[in-house]
Amino acid sequence: MDFVFDIDGTICFDGKTIDSSIIEALDELTKCGHDIIFASARPIRDLVPVLPAQLQKGKLVGGNGCYISEDGKITTNYFHPAVIEPLHNLIQTYQLMYLADGEWDYSYTGSQDHPIYHNINQSSARNRLFTDLEKICKLVLFNPTKTVLEEIAQLPVSVTAYKKENAIDISPLGVNKVHGLNRLHVTDFIAFGNDSNDQCLFENAKYSVCVGDHHVQEYASMTITKEQVADTIIKLGKDF
Repeated sequence: MDFVFDIDGTICFDGKTIDSSIIEALDELTKCGHDIIFASARPIRDLVPVLPAQLQKGKLVGGNGCYISEDGKITTNYFHPAVIEPLHNLIQTYQLMYLADGEWDYSYTGSQDHPIYHNINQSSARNRLFTDLEKICKLVLFNPTKTVLEEIAQLPVSVTAYKKENAIDISPLGVNKVHGLNRLHVTDFIAFGNDSNDQCLFENAKYSVCVGDHHVQEYASMTITKEQVADTIIKLGKDF
Protein backbone atom coordinates (compact mmCIF):
# COMPACT_ATOMS: atom_id res chain seq x y z
CA MET A 1 0.00 0.00 0.00
CA ASP A 2 1.11 3.57 -0.68
CA PHE A 3 1.14 5.94 2.29
CA VAL A 4 1.00 9.66 1.44
CA PHE A 5 2.13 12.24 4.01
CA ASP A 6 1.74 15.99 4.08
CA ILE A 7 4.67 17.68 5.85
CA ASP A 8 3.92 20.85 7.83
CA GLY A 9 1.49 20.35 10.68
CA THR A 10 1.21 16.65 9.87
CA ILE A 11 4.64 15.12 10.55
CA CYS A 12 6.74 18.30 10.92
CA PHE A 13 5.76 20.76 13.63
CA ASP A 14 8.64 23.22 13.78
CA GLY A 15 9.17 23.83 10.07
CA LYS A 16 12.57 22.13 10.10
CA THR A 17 12.56 18.62 11.57
CA ILE A 18 10.55 15.42 11.90
CA ASP A 19 10.48 13.83 15.34
CA SER A 20 12.58 10.69 15.67
CA SER A 21 9.54 8.63 16.74
CA ILE A 22 7.80 9.49 13.45
CA ILE A 23 10.93 8.69 11.43
CA GLU A 24 11.11 5.32 13.17
CA ALA A 25 7.44 4.71 12.33
CA LEU A 26 8.11 5.59 8.67
CA ASP A 27 11.02 3.17 8.63
CA GLU A 28 8.69 0.52 10.05
CA LEU A 29 6.29 1.13 7.17
CA THR A 30 9.00 0.45 4.60
CA LYS A 31 10.04 -2.70 6.45
CA CYS A 32 6.44 -3.90 6.17
CA GLY A 33 6.60 -3.43 2.39
CA HIS A 34 4.66 -0.18 2.10
CA ASP A 35 5.74 2.70 -0.14
CA ILE A 36 5.98 6.25 1.24
CA ILE A 37 5.21 9.40 -0.74
CA PHE A 38 5.46 12.93 0.64
CA ALA A 39 3.02 15.52 -0.73
CA SER A 40 3.54 19.10 0.43
CA ALA A 41 2.77 22.70 -0.43
CA ARG A 42 6.55 23.21 -0.31
CA PRO A 43 8.39 23.00 -3.63
CA ILE A 44 10.85 20.09 -3.85
CA ARG A 45 13.61 22.61 -3.05
CA ASP A 46 12.17 23.16 0.44
CA LEU A 47 10.72 19.69 0.96
CA VAL A 48 13.85 17.57 0.64
CA PRO A 49 15.87 19.20 3.48
CA VAL A 50 13.21 18.20 6.02
CA LEU A 51 13.23 14.51 5.06
CA PRO A 52 15.48 11.80 6.45
CA ALA A 53 18.25 10.93 3.99
CA GLN A 54 16.86 7.48 3.23
CA LEU A 55 13.61 8.98 1.90
CA GLN A 56 14.84 12.00 -0.05
CA LYS A 57 15.02 10.27 -3.43
CA GLY A 58 11.67 8.54 -3.25
CA LYS A 59 8.43 9.75 -4.80
CA LEU A 60 7.72 13.37 -3.87
CA VAL A 61 4.92 15.78 -4.69
CA GLY A 62 5.78 19.44 -4.10
CA GLY A 63 4.05 22.78 -4.53
CA ASN A 64 0.60 21.17 -4.16
CA GLY A 65 1.23 19.10 -7.28
CA CYS A 66 3.21 21.64 -9.33
CA TYR A 67 6.38 19.61 -8.83
CA ILE A 68 7.01 15.88 -8.75
CA SER A 69 10.28 14.11 -8.05
CA GLU A 70 11.30 10.48 -8.41
CA ASP A 71 14.84 9.17 -7.96
CA GLY A 72 15.94 12.79 -7.58
CA LYS A 73 14.59 13.87 -11.00
CA ILE A 74 12.23 16.86 -10.79
CA THR A 75 9.56 17.75 -13.33
CA THR A 76 7.21 20.73 -13.10
CA ASN A 77 3.90 22.25 -14.09
CA TYR A 78 3.96 25.99 -14.59
CA PHE A 79 1.66 28.86 -15.49
CA HIS A 80 1.12 29.80 -19.14
CA PRO A 81 2.48 33.31 -19.86
CA ALA A 82 -1.09 34.44 -20.62
CA VAL A 83 -1.95 33.70 -16.96
CA ILE A 84 1.23 35.17 -15.50
CA GLU A 85 0.55 38.59 -17.02
CA PRO A 86 -2.78 39.25 -15.22
CA LEU A 87 -1.40 37.78 -11.98
CA HIS A 88 1.58 40.13 -12.15
CA ASN A 89 -0.74 43.03 -12.94
CA LEU A 90 -2.79 42.22 -9.82
CA ILE A 91 0.35 42.20 -7.69
CA GLN A 92 1.40 45.58 -9.02
CA THR A 93 -2.05 47.19 -8.94
CA TYR A 94 -2.81 46.20 -5.35
CA GLN A 95 0.80 46.19 -4.09
CA LEU A 96 0.48 42.59 -2.88
CA MET A 97 3.15 40.72 -0.94
CA TYR A 98 3.90 37.34 -2.50
CA LEU A 99 6.05 34.24 -2.91
CA ALA A 100 6.50 33.10 -6.51
CA ASP A 101 8.23 29.75 -6.97
CA GLY A 102 10.11 29.09 -10.19
CA GLU A 103 11.62 25.80 -11.27
CA TRP A 104 14.20 26.26 -8.48
CA ASP A 105 14.70 29.94 -7.61
CA TYR A 106 11.96 32.11 -6.14
CA SER A 107 10.74 35.71 -5.74
CA TYR A 108 9.65 36.79 -2.25
CA THR A 109 8.42 40.16 -0.99
CA GLY A 110 6.58 39.14 2.18
CA SER A 111 7.62 39.54 5.79
CA GLN A 112 10.84 37.84 6.83
CA ASP A 113 9.05 36.83 10.03
CA HIS A 114 6.53 34.69 8.14
CA PRO A 115 6.89 30.89 8.59
CA ILE A 116 6.83 30.42 4.82
CA TYR A 117 9.96 32.55 4.51
CA HIS A 118 11.79 30.48 7.14
CA ASN A 119 10.95 27.29 5.23
CA ILE A 120 12.66 28.48 2.03
CA ASN A 121 15.93 26.66 1.30
CA GLN A 122 17.88 29.87 0.86
CA SER A 123 21.24 28.12 0.77
CA SER A 124 20.51 26.59 -2.64
CA ALA A 125 18.09 29.07 -4.25
CA ARG A 126 18.15 32.78 -5.09
CA ASN A 127 15.53 35.41 -4.36
CA ARG A 128 15.07 37.01 -7.79
CA LEU A 129 12.75 39.55 -9.36
CA PHE A 130 9.35 38.19 -10.36
CA THR A 131 10.06 39.06 -13.99
CA ASP A 132 13.41 37.24 -13.88
CA LEU A 133 11.81 33.85 -13.21
CA GLU A 134 11.52 32.13 -16.59
CA LYS A 135 8.77 29.77 -15.45
CA ILE A 136 6.53 30.29 -12.43
CA CYS A 137 5.06 27.11 -11.01
CA LYS A 138 3.19 28.36 -7.94
CA LEU A 139 2.23 31.69 -6.40
CA VAL A 140 1.31 32.58 -2.81
CA LEU A 141 -0.41 35.92 -2.22
CA PHE A 142 -0.50 37.34 1.31
CA ASN A 143 -3.49 39.25 2.69
CA PRO A 144 -5.54 39.30 -0.53
CA THR A 145 -8.56 41.59 -0.48
CA LYS A 146 -12.07 40.58 -1.54
CA THR A 147 -11.54 42.43 -4.82
CA VAL A 148 -8.32 40.50 -5.50
CA LEU A 149 -10.06 37.20 -4.79
CA GLU A 150 -12.88 38.11 -7.16
CA GLU A 151 -10.44 38.95 -9.95
CA ILE A 152 -8.44 35.76 -9.44
CA ALA A 153 -11.68 33.75 -9.60
CA GLN A 154 -11.98 34.85 -13.23
CA LEU A 155 -8.60 33.34 -14.16
CA PRO A 156 -7.92 29.70 -15.22
CA VAL A 157 -6.11 28.76 -11.99
CA SER A 158 -6.60 26.57 -8.93
CA VAL A 159 -6.77 28.37 -5.58
CA THR A 160 -6.33 27.07 -2.03
CA ALA A 161 -7.04 29.40 0.89
CA TYR A 162 -5.12 29.27 4.15
CA LYS A 163 -7.24 31.09 6.73
CA LYS A 164 -4.67 31.00 9.55
CA GLU A 165 -2.00 32.62 7.37
CA ASN A 166 -4.49 34.89 5.55
CA ALA A 167 -2.94 33.77 2.28
CA ILE A 168 -3.95 31.99 -0.90
CA ASP A 169 -1.99 29.44 -2.87
CA ILE A 170 -2.40 29.65 -6.65
CA SER A 171 -1.51 26.80 -9.01
CA PRO A 172 -2.11 26.10 -12.70
CA LEU A 173 -5.71 25.02 -13.33
CA GLY A 174 -6.41 21.44 -12.24
CA VAL A 175 -3.13 21.02 -10.39
CA ASN A 176 -3.30 19.74 -6.81
CA LYS A 177 -1.70 17.00 -4.71
CA VAL A 178 -3.81 14.24 -6.26
CA HIS A 179 -2.81 15.47 -9.72
CA GLY A 180 0.82 15.10 -8.63
CA LEU A 181 0.19 11.61 -7.27
CA ASN A 182 -1.45 10.57 -10.53
CA ARG A 183 1.62 11.72 -12.44
CA LEU A 184 3.61 9.37 -10.19
CA HIS A 185 1.09 6.58 -10.93
CA VAL A 186 -0.12 6.56 -7.31
CA THR A 187 -3.86 5.97 -7.17
CA ASP A 188 -4.57 3.69 -4.20
CA PHE A 189 -3.28 5.20 -0.97
CA ILE A 190 -3.60 6.04 2.72
CA ALA A 191 -3.33 9.79 3.40
CA PHE A 192 -2.14 11.86 6.37
CA GLY A 193 -2.78 15.62 6.24
CA ASN A 194 -4.04 18.62 8.16
CA ASP A 195 -5.06 21.57 5.97
CA SER A 196 -7.13 22.83 3.03
CA ASN A 197 -4.71 21.53 0.42
CA ASP A 198 -5.14 18.01 1.84
CA GLN A 199 -8.88 17.86 1.22
CA CYS A 200 -8.29 16.38 -2.23
CA LEU A 201 -6.13 13.67 -0.63
CA PHE A 202 -8.82 12.81 1.92
CA GLU A 203 -11.50 12.66 -0.77
CA ASN A 204 -9.49 10.24 -2.91
CA ALA A 205 -7.76 8.09 -0.27
CA LYS A 206 -8.66 4.55 0.70
CA TYR A 207 -8.31 5.73 4.31
CA SER A 208 -7.33 9.16 5.63
CA VAL A 209 -6.03 10.72 8.83
CA CYS A 210 -6.35 14.39 9.82
CA VAL A 211 -3.72 15.54 12.31
CA GLY A 212 -5.16 18.17 14.64
CA ASP A 213 -8.49 19.97 14.89
CA HIS A 214 -8.94 21.48 11.41
CA HIS A 215 -11.97 22.19 9.25
CA VAL A 216 -10.88 19.53 6.73
CA GLN A 217 -11.26 16.78 9.32
CA GLU A 218 -14.83 16.24 8.11
CA TYR A 219 -13.34 14.71 4.96
CA ALA A 220 -10.99 12.36 6.85
CA SER A 221 -11.63 8.84 8.10
CA MET A 222 -10.22 9.74 11.52
CA THR A 223 -8.70 12.64 13.44
CA ILE A 224 -5.72 12.38 15.78
CA THR A 225 -3.40 14.63 17.77
CA LYS A 226 0.21 15.19 16.78
CA GLU A 227 1.26 13.02 19.73
CA GLN A 228 -0.59 10.08 18.15
CA VAL A 229 1.04 10.30 14.70
CA ALA A 230 3.80 7.71 15.16
CA ASP A 231 1.54 5.11 16.77
CA THR A 232 -1.15 5.63 14.13
CA ILE A 233 1.37 5.16 11.30
CA ILE A 234 2.49 1.86 12.81
CA LYS A 235 -1.08 0.67 13.41
CA LEU A 236 -2.27 1.45 9.90
CA GLY A 237 0.89 -0.13 8.49
CA LYS A 238 -0.23 -3.37 10.14
CA ASP A 239 -3.92 -2.97 9.26
CA PHE A 240 -3.32 -2.39 5.58
